[in-house]
Amino acid sequence: MTAWSEVEYTAVRELRGPLAVVAGVSGVGWDEFVRITLDSGERRYGVVLEVDRELAVVQVLEDTSGMDPARLRVSFAGEPLRVPVGPGWLGRTCNGRGEPVDGGPPVFGVASEPVGGTPINPVRREPPSDPVLTGVGVIDALTTLVRGQKLPVFSVAGLPHLELALQIAAQSTAGGAAFSVVFAGMGLTHADASFVRDALEERAAAGELVLLLNTADDPVIERILTPRIALTVAEHLAFARGHHVLVVMTDMTAYAEALREVSAARGEVPARRAYPGYLYSDLASLYERCGRIRGLSGSVTVLPVLTMPAGDITHPVPDLTGYITEGQIVLSRQPHALGVYPPVDALSSLSRLMRKGAGPGRTRPDHLDVAAQTLAALSRARQVRELSDLVGQGALSPADRRYLDFDQAFWRRFVAQPRDEARPLDRTLDAVWQVLLTLPRSELALLPTALLDRHGARDAPAGGEREGAEE
Repeated sequence: MTAWSEVEYTAVRELRGPLAVVAGVSGVGWDEFVRITLDSGERRYGVVLEVDRELAVVQVLEDTSGMDPARLRVSFAGEPLRVPVGPGWLGRTCNGRGEPVDGGPPVFGVASEPVGGTPINPVRREPPSDPVLTGVGVIDALTTLVRGQKLPVFSVAGLPHLELALQIAAQSTAGGAAFSVVFAGMGLTHADASFVRDALEERAAAGELVLLLNTADDPVIERILTPRIALTVAEHLAFARGHHVLVVMTDMTAYAEALREVSAARGEVPARRAYPGYLYSDLASLYERCGRIRGLSGSVTVLPVLTMPAGDITHPVPDLTGYITEGQIVLSRQPHALGVYPPVDALSSLSRLMRKGAGPGRTRPDHLDVAAQTLAALSRARQVRELSDLVGQGALSPADRRYLDFDQAFWRRFVAQPRDEARPLDRTLDAVWQVLLTLPRSELALLPTALLDRHGARDAPAGGEREGAEE
């Protein structure tokens, strides 16, 4: 329970967008929680953004519409905004401020924690290890998500990034260990918010999901709070309850735009594309809260989803995200146009920590070798495809034509999968082997001889015929 100060300030000098400037304050600090009482008795809440001598700039969570600066009473809590934490969040659906929208009572917790949080102390940080299996074949096989990792999804408007995020949230597991998902949606349309609730209904009913939904018509300040509340809840579940927690945050571009809007209202000097100069440190303050802590059994894994305006990967949001995170999953228009779901561009995607979470003792002994060979073959197939566009398939060598067969089989027989299918890892890797065996044995130089023998890899037939080529 917040202990509010008995001192109330009435000198609200100005309302500017989502901000209120309060004069004559004393003993007020940055990030303090604020209660604002309107003349009608309605209460709204905010957070102190800045203090300059006797002036405090307050960020109003419910926006300032309908507020008369001459009829406001402002009280300061003397502490940051806090939320209750504990297992009471599991199975609940709330708005971006953590208020229930599922018809249930307020969320109660065993304790309360400040939503600002802090990054994990590097001295206590344990290296990420062991996989989070998403059930999405192309991700599990080629860009394995590791417990404690931060791995963003880069997409563009029109691609099914929300569907992919929901599929991962609905079916991810941690090898039988206690596992929970915190899904934070930011700037969603009402149709998308309803779609999210329906898609994750089963996981919520199982008591494994926390759902925070901020819609596009909610106050912009709420959008900035949503990922912080999600991470605060996740940290308690992971480090106090021993859960492995996956935090899915979509769309981080909407979050960054909210940050830009508040920065403009404060009159700050803009940086690249009018985003605030502290965009990098602000994103880092979120992403660096994930990981594992030495001596504790749980972990927080973060999967931020962001759309790249006009597909520009050098845009500030994906560009800065790439500096902070440990790889990326990139969605592409080309496979999407061919009807392939999920349209993951495997050659542009990368999990820098994959070797920490895959291979002997973690997934399957042949996993890393198969992934390396598949990516090498994909790279060669792309070169052949470009050459074919120039000279035509008739001018290609028999070996090059086999790579075209491999490329087609990769998309149709491996990457493509139903949106509600949770594909087991063994079946995923077996499917990769079937695709690789469309190539002659001589082209599989990255695979050990024993593995090739075990899977019956053969050399190219005499005369260059293409056995098993898809028509």
